[in-house]
Amino acid sequence: MPKYLVQASYTAEGVQGLLKEGGTARMKVVRQLIEGAGGKIEAHYFAFGKHDVVVIADLPDNVTAVALSLTVAAAGVIHLVTTPLLTAEEIDGATKKTAKYRKPGA
Repeated sequence: MPKYLVQASYTAEGVQGLLKEGGTARMKVVRQLIEGAGGKIEAHYFAFGKHDVVVIADLPDNVTAVALSLTVAAAGVIHLVTTPLLTAEEIDGATKKTAKYRKPGA
């Protein structure tokens, strides 16, 4: 199952909701969302700095990952950055593929 890194930043309204509900309650909501889509959470952390939440999750496919991102973004209280994660073996496979490319100006 493909793995994804999700980095999230709360809006002011999202922070108010977090203050009201607490971190454990929000983690439960995220777990239900991901598991309900056929996925599994590997790690879920709160952070401070550019991102407030970091999740590593297995999801069935890219379409599911985008569907979840759109659903959460539509709520308007959190901004997401979702990054597909690749294994070393997948990178090995990519290095064996060839493509023709002309760099700009060449």
